[in-house]
Amino acid sequence: MNKVIWLLIISDILILSAFGLTTPIFAIFLNEGITGGSIVAVGIASAIFFIIKSVVQLPLSLYLDKKRDKLGFLLVGTFIIVLIPLFYAFSQNIQFIFIAQAVYALGAAMAYPSWISLFIMHLDRKHRGFEWSLWSTGVGIGTAVTAYIGAVVAQNIGFKNLFFIVSGISFAGLVVLFFISKKYLRDVEKIEGFVIPWYHNHKK
Repeated sequence: MNKVIWLLIISDILILSAFGLTTPIFAIFLNEGITGGSIVAVGIASAIFFIIKSVVQLPLSLYLDKKRDKLGFLLVGTFIIVLIPLFYAFSQNIQFIFIAQAVYALGAAMAYPSWISLFIMHLDRKHRGFEWSLWSTGVGIGTAVTAYIGAVVAQNIGFKNLFFIVSGISFAGLVVLFFISKKYLRDVEKIEGFVIPWYHNHKK
């Protein structure tokens, strides 16, 4: 398996599993731990994230398709994402949460298309299904485990400390991405509508 694939999978498992720690308690945090929070505010916060991410992601993905520096966009977007738990930890009112969600959406809009582009570029043609499944399984198991742990941690040490833990683990996921050096990134060619890694067409 290509080294880039391994690093992308490990990074995503760390980051998504870390954010999985907040999954069972985020609505409770907004409803009970933030001034101005409510069940309606939970819905608004989610809507802000998904609307901004969806609107920004499409034009940005078109731009990324024309650019080579997908790793740079991935690093910047991921850096923004790993800061978000700290925003949550220091939030005093619901307005600050809404701002954090908007910033989170911008980071995600940069990171997700970049990550997917790099992942597809480096897939092994003979093991595409397995490599996608390896990512999905790793993220699924990690998120499932941390969803339970997150509830226990929040109950015992509080929301703020939990968000510090999330930020620390997701930062480790960011660090993993820095091990993807340019020498490991392949050029690609589009052949018959498929993105084919360079080395498949230029065998040594």
